[in-house]
Formats: sequence, structure tokens, C-alpha cells
Amino acid sequence: MTIEELQEIGKIEKEKQGGFRHRIHVCVAAGCLSSQSGLVKEALEKEVARRGLESWALVKGVGCLGLCTAGPMVAIEPDGSLYQGVKVSDASDILEALGGAPVYRLDCSSHLPFFTRQKKIVLENSGRIDPESIEDYVAERGYEGLYTALRTTTPTGVVDHVTKSGLRGRGGAGFPTGLKWTAVSKAKSNVKFVICNADEGDPGAFMDRSVLESDPHRVLEGMAIAGFAVGANYGFIYVRAEYPLAVKRIRTAIAKAERLGVLGRNIFNTTFNFDVSVRLGAGAFVCGEETALIASIEGRRGSPRPRPPFPSELGLWGYPTLINNVETFANVPPIIRKGGAWFSSMGTEKSKGTKVFALAGRVNNTGLIEAPMGTTLREIVFDIGGGIKDGRKFKAILTGGPSGGCIPAKFLDMSMDYESLAQVGAIMGSGGIIVMDETSCMVDMAKFFIEFCMSESCGKCVPCRVGTVQIYNLMKRITEGNAKPDDIKLLEELCDLVKSTSLCGLGQTAPNPVLSTMHYFMDEYRAHIDYKICPAGTCQMRPAEEST
Repeated sequence: MTIEELQEIGKIEKEKQGGFRHRIHVCVAAGCLSSQSGLVKEALEKEVARRGLESWALVKGVGCLGLCTAGPMVAIEPDGSLYQGVKVSDASDILEALGGAPVYRLDCSSHLPFFTRQKKIVLENSGRIDPESIEDYVAERGYEGLYTALRTTTPTGVVDHVTKSGLRGRGGAGFPTGLKWTAVSKAKSNVKFVICNADEGDPGAFMDRSVLESDPHRVLEGMAIAGFAVGANYGFIYVRAEYPLAVKRIRTAIAKAERLGVLGRNIFNTTFNFDVSVRLGAGAFVCGEETALIASIEGRRGSPRPRPPFPSELGLWGYPTLINNVETFANVPPIIRKGGAWFSSMGTEKSKGTKVFALAGRVNNTGLIEAPMGTTLREIVFDIGGGIKDGRKFKAILTGGPSGGCIPAKFLDMSMDYESLAQVGAIMGSGGIIVMDETSCMVDMAKFFIEFCMSESCGKCVPCRVGTVQIYNLMKRITEGNAKPDDIKLLEELCDLVKSTSLCGLGQTAPNPVLSTMHYFMDEYRAHIDYKICPAGTCQMRPAEEST
């Protein structure tokens, strides 16, 4: 495969699709499929056939269009129409409106702040290409980054580009990607591995799953570039079995990439070989931690081990291993094509580029968004998110999932970046955002997340195994109205102990929602303890003799 041959494939695909006067894009990501978008696509195809328009209108399944709350969504090119809440019965009206006025009852303006205030890098192909068509991906300059890396750059040069970009790991910790790649590239070994961590388990988070469903080749290309940069010839994608659509599409993408010759042996007529396999996780939250993930791939129980040594020295089967998450790898191809300086021109001084968020909770526009680092919480909630549902008041936002922290209204104008979040006791995490309004009880919310961490603890270390249970029991007493004033001090001490002495990130961050709500919403804790009242009316207070 040469660059000319690759570009010719893309040119042919563009000309093929450009030959249709209208292109009807139907979202077939998990969110819209759950609302019967598959049936909508079939209905549109049948209507096109019934009208004899097969050479005039193309119906194409595409990835996530972002506004999940409005699904199923259908976009019409080049008309520019965007439809929401589409039903099977709407197929005839949509075909009738092609080239003319849109179907107003279905209209969803693409000029809404939800769309115009975003900046898409990772999601630039989502909603535009067929995730099961490698030709569609190649038509959008797919695999040109890999060609550039292999044929015009050295492994050191690739690492330099990633370092210069300022890209930080999007899996939660925000560790500098270039630094991690450098460590693996310098490790002395004839065998190295690249692992894509797609074990996304945060409640309300669906960023990585959506990228795999919408643009799987983007992730494969990023992994292959990483393999070349660090000297690895084998890659694994560790993805939850609970994501069957993502698993299906990534496996399809691997097979097609191998047939095209952009994975496998002698890629782009070089000596570089790179093979990718899929490993399914059973849904254990702790397997998002890299050493637990490695143990699971090896066929062992997924539990963490002490570090150092780090996976960059002693990883999969004892060999140096590079681990990044889906979003991190998806950023790599455009960085190699456009250069590290291009990426670093976006974002803040220490947090470069964009970030993908799953916006959920009591907000009007729930869905998948991508915004530059440094975008304020207010912009995310009230501009992109469209404000709070039912006209209620904003109360708090939780970032970072069950390991994150709650941020109150007084910080709405704070920049969303790693450093700013850390200053207020929160974390970026993988990108889950849950918005809460005045009807939310912060004590009950913190109890929910500590219960999640308690259930997901692997049990290997005592602080996490026992400590999370004790924190949960205290939180349960508080929400039932059976706590004593001294329980606040006990809760603080217990959270500090678990945070300071747990083996891995699960236990170390499990107390974060409790600690942040105690810091910013202590009045709600006091109301539960001193007055046996839940200000939000959520918790059911019970006399002590009725509690269990």
C-alpha cells in the first residue's frame, strides 16, 4: 500500500457518495439504536426504493450525532437539515422534503449552541462516516497519520510530536502522554505491547464507548502509531463485554484494516508489523486500573498490584507496556498529520487540546460533547447543555464519576482543566459530567457513589475493602436520620484513612464525593443529623428503632 493508493481509495469513495444528490445520515450509535433508529434507517431505505430514488438519495448509518436526548437523529446533506425524535412513520415526509423546506415538526437547528460552541477533534468524524466502512474513514484522511509516521518520521520524532502537543492521558489522571511514551520507548526489550483501555465503567459515562461505536479506525490508527513510536508490534483493546455494539464494530474494523494492509505485516511497505486483538472485560470497575487490567488480559483475577515497577517497565506478561485510553489514542492521528504545535495551540497553558464529555443529569441537552480545555462550567451547562430542566436552579456538578468531586454554583465560571478542578477538590476523570438541581440531595448522591465503589472494590487491600463499607454505613445512617453529631468527625477521619492508605486509584479516590459534599454542602449534612430533615426531600428519615 502506497500513499497514492490510499488517497485513491478515499477519492473514489468521496466521488461515489458525491454522486448522490442527497445523503441521509441516520445515527446508529447505541443511544439512538435504543430508540429504534435501526428501524428508522430501514424505513428510509424502503421509502427510497419505493420511490425509485436509489441513484438520487443515499441512506447511510453514521456514528453519534451528539444530542442523545433528541434521538433518533437524522441529518441530511447537503441540505443541512437536522431532524430529532424521528419515527418510522416520518420516512415519507423526510423524503418528500428533500431539496425543499425541512419537516418543521422534526427540525433540530444545527445552529444551536449545543453544536456551535463545540470544537471537535476526537469526534470530528462522528455523525459523518459509516463506522463499518474503512473506505469512508480513508476518505476523511484516515490512516494518513500512520503513513506519515512510518514513512516520513522516526519513532523518536513521533514521540517528540506527541510530547510537543501537550496531550495528557484522557483516562482520568491526566499524565503527560509524551512522557509515558518516552518511558516505554526507552525500555530495553525485544517484545513490547500497546493496550487501549476501553474499560469505561463510570456511571453516566459513555465517551469511549461512543468513539469505538462511531469511529473505530481512528483508535486503531492511533494504536498503530503508538506501536511504531515505542517499538511494539502487538496491541490489545480491553473493552467491556457489556458494550456489544462497540465490540462488534472494533472487530469489524480490525478485519477490514488487515485486509487493506494498514494493520498486520509490512504496513505501508515498511518493516513495521502491528497486530491488534480484542479482549473482553467482565465489567469489574477496578479493571480500569492499569495493573488490574493487565492481570485480567493475562487471564488472572483483575486486581491491582503495587507500583513501581510501572507497566512501562514490567507490564503485560512481564514486558514493557504502553497503556492509554480510547480518547487519548483517538487524538494521535491528527497530531501526527498536523503537528504537535497545532494541538498545543488549543486549551490552557497546562491542559492542551479538547476534551470529550458525557453530559448527563438535570440538564436539557444530554449527550456527547467535545469542547476546548478551559471552557467554563457555565458554558458547558447553560450554553452547550441548554440550562437546567424544568426551569429549576442549578445546584452542583459532579465531574470524574464515582471518583470525582462535587462543584457548587459559586464555581460556575471556573475553567474546565486539570489544575482548576484539582484546586476545588474535583478531578477531570474520563469525562463524565452529572448536573444536579435543587431537588438533588448531596448527601444521598455521595452515598450512592460510595456504595458503587464499595461494591466494585476488588477486596485486595483492607482500607478499601473494609473502609468503603464503613463509610457507606455512616452515610446510610445519616440519610436515615440515625446519625450522631460526632459521626461527622468520624466520617472525615475514615475518608482520610481510605484515601491515604488504599492500594490503587479506586480506593484512593472513592471518598472524593463524600469529602467534596462535606466541604461545600455541610449544611445538608447538619440538617440530616441535627434536625432529621432532608432539605431536598429525597431521603426517608426513620426513627432509630425502625432502622436496620
